[in-house]
Amino acid sequence: MSVLSKDKNQVKLYYHSGNSLGKQTLGYAKATEKAFMGIDLAKESITGTQWAELASGLDIRISDLIDTKHPDFKKEYGNDEVVMDEHDWLKVLEKYPEAMAFPIAVVGTHFHAVHNPSDFTRLLEPDSAGLEKPYNKQKK
Repeated sequence: MSVLSKDKNQVKLYYHSGNSLGKQTLGYAKATEKAFMGIDLAKESITGTQWAELASGLDIRISDLIDTKHPDFKKEYGNDEVVMDEHDWLKVLEKYPEAMAFPIAVVGTHFHAVHNPSDFTRLLEPDSAGLEKPYNKQKK
């Protein structure tokens, strides 16, 4: 059972306002014509289960959600490669959400990693399914 609500007419953006990628992506997200909900991880916390669902939706490991080069991560864990189990990576995200590697957009049941703010524009494209297209009209 899913713990994240999913609505095909709503764009949800999980981001951290403390980094420039999150702030820039938020600007693109607010331009959508769909209903928009921003979850700023600087102000709201999400559960380990929600983090795990975001990773699963992106088909990546939980550790891939973390920027291990982030200053807060390096300060706590050092410069060497860190090996942890999934539970420990979840604790890192819960304690240091600012170390989130990239914003995550959820549209309906589709999860999208946003590595560049302009990546978000592909989510803003209008859905033209079901509209009659002039080049598909059959001649009578």
